[in-house]
Amino acid sequence: MSSAVPGRPGPVPPEPLGDRPYRVVFVCTGNICRSPMAEVITRALASEITLDDGSTLGEHLEVCSAGTGPWHEGEPMHDLAAATLARSGYPSHAHVAHQVSRSELADIDLLVALDRRHQQTLRGLGADPSRLALLRSFDPASGAAADVPDPFYGDDVVFDDCRAMIAAGCAGLVATLATHWDASGAA
Repeated sequence: MSSAVPGRPGPVPPEPLGDRPYRVVFVCTGNICRSPMAEVITRALASEITLDDGSTLGEHLEVCSAGTGPWHEGEPMHDLAAATLARSGYPSHAHVAHQVSRSELADIDLLVALDRRHQQTLRGLGADPSRLALLRSFDPASGAAADVPDPFYGDDVVFDDCRAMIAAGCAGLVATLATHWDASGAA
């Protein structure tokens, strides 16, 4: 298994996929705060990475998000999550929350949990441990902190702090994928 941060777990890097995109799904509780922020940030970062073959990493990824529960099924992104992304210059995203299901796990190359509870829930659903990672494992500055705290009841400052934590993890994830992509020629 490859590590994003020395001594900490990371994803199994993509193997040659042919024309199929590498599917990454971010998972939080209700799929309206943390996971959609990670989805938007990762898409933006991946679209800025040019690979050795001249394509962008974003062209090879399918990035989405889901929740562990049905509480917000069908709802848009939390207003404060959308606002912190906008303040940071990320593109708007027409998000519709949904719950991850056991049946979709086999089609996902990498499940990225926003905290350890989500990781445990995904394991309980039968997620392949080699395809499961915690987002903060990609951030060398996170130290022993494994979880991205839920900002749901917070204000703008709480959501901004949460977005910054997520962005650091997403940057590490994208860098890990880009490095492997170029090394493996998986374009």
